[in-house]
Amino acid sequence: MPDTAPSALPYLDFSDPGFSTRSDAVLDARAQSWCARTPYGIAVLRYRQVGKILRDRRFRQGSHNWPEAVGIEGSFAEFWKSSVIGREGAAHQKLRALAVPALSEDYVLSLKPAFDRIAEDLCASLREKTRCEFQSEFCEPFAGQAITTLLGMEREHWPEVAHDAADLGLAMGIEAKRHEARFNAACERLYRLADSLVQRVRAGKDQTSYVARMVAEFDRNGDCSHDELLNTIVISIFGGVDTTRALLGLGLSLFIDHPGQWQALRADASLIPAAIEEFIRARPTTTWATREALEDVEMDGQIIPRGTVVHLLVHASARDPEICEDPGFDITAKRRRHFGFGGGAHHCIGHFVARTDIASALAALRRTFKTVDYDGPPEWLPDSGNTGADRLPIRYELA
Repeated sequence: MPDTAPSALPYLDFSDPGFSTRSDAVLDARAQSWCARTPYGIAVLRYRQVGKILRDRRFRQGSHNWPEAVGIEGSFAEFWKSSVIGREGAAHQKLRALAVPALSEDYVLSLKPAFDRIAEDLCASLREKTRCEFQSEFCEPFAGQAITTLLGMEREHWPEVAHDAADLGLAMGIEAKRHEARFNAACERLYRLADSLVQRVRAGKDQTSYVARMVAEFDRNGDCSHDELLNTIVISIFGGVDTTRALLGLGLSLFIDHPGQWQALRADASLIPAAIEEFIRARPTTTWATREALEDVEMDGQIIPRGTVVHLLVHASARDPEICEDPGFDITAKRRRHFGFGGGAHHCIGHFVARTDIASALAALRRTFKTVDYDGPPEWLPDSGNTGADRLPIRYELA
């Protein structure tokens, strides 16, 4: 995509595999201007402009063209463009109006005892030792078992669901093309799983799960296809597993780097909700939200031409000096609302699920680890697109 912003703006090379949305280059660019040029359009770096664009109807969801931007084709690309994320206007509103009631707060809160049990069972295993690889021994099984609970499946089926959801996440990075066969195969398997779960509901074998609630909403609407139903279930699996798995590892790494904050959490369980929000401000798993200009837009001295893709950098905006005097990690600080779950018409449908299951995980972990530290160097996915830990070896003192 050609540069669409004036050359006087700072430039950020999103195509560099080593690029980080938390880098000094981003902070320097934010000090110079509210936006910067990138190989994929422009990046928006400051809080006020990010919030403004998320609410501005002159911009549509920009992620629909991500497959074209990184040159990927096949099952995932078709799934993504047809999803509630990739649609706009009436088509988007229709799917959103069906999915939101199925994930009502009352329903999600009814699952909290199950989320608590999953976390406690995994922590029971952690208490039998003093070191582990946190991603594979806690984050992934917790996220996988939480989503199987939501889907009405037995918990032991979590590995196949979690691994396929993790593979879908490879499509969201700047090196997506090299993983194309892997995430396309995972996408096809998740579609088959969604279809089998819907058939189970229709056979009267599931009347209470999220899938059952989605089937009921789609049937009441009468204007949605079977493929739209399957697509919405798959996007829910993808978002649910990827967000929880990644954010737990990112969050624990922040506590390791700031041990005083871990002790504050251990002393006061009421800080759990604030800790989750601070994770997203300090180490977001989705590092940018994307919009596309539907017409030429003038904003704060810049013309954003029609068709320009605009990347709203979550970390840079949340740590903008205009609204954040202390950019450090502090779960006791009063902060402005972040945009880690997007905003406007495309605000994340599953945000309350993520906040609820991660809260259950933190509640169990704070009762398990008295202290926690790295047990070798972590291995991270690129700090752009969807990020998180590949490996997070830790050692800990039991509480």
